[in-house]
Amino acid sequence: MGAAGVAAGLGCAVVVSLVVFIGGGVLIDRMADTSPTFTLIGVVLGLGAAGYQLWELTRVGLKDRPAGPLGRQLARRPKQQRPSSSASTRRDIEEE
Repeated sequence: MGAAGVAAGLGCAVVVSLVVFIGGGVLIDRMADTSPTFTLIGVVLGLGAAGYQLWELTRVGLKDRPAGPLGRQLARRPKQQRPSSSASTRRDIEEE
């Protein structure tokens, strides 16, 4: 999972945070019979959470600052083993 995987994961996280906060605001508005008050609060909180996630992603590559939760999670991820060079593949084919 490279940069595309991280971007897809971030996209899902942004969508989930927006859906949770806005959905929670709609549910509270229905229970409390307040019209758009908590829905608007949910929109603001959801956009704030999505903005924080994007800001955190921009800081992942910076060496002079400590990583936040997303950066620490990416750092813990095991690095994928790349296939060896094509020279060893050629040697394997020649040996057969």
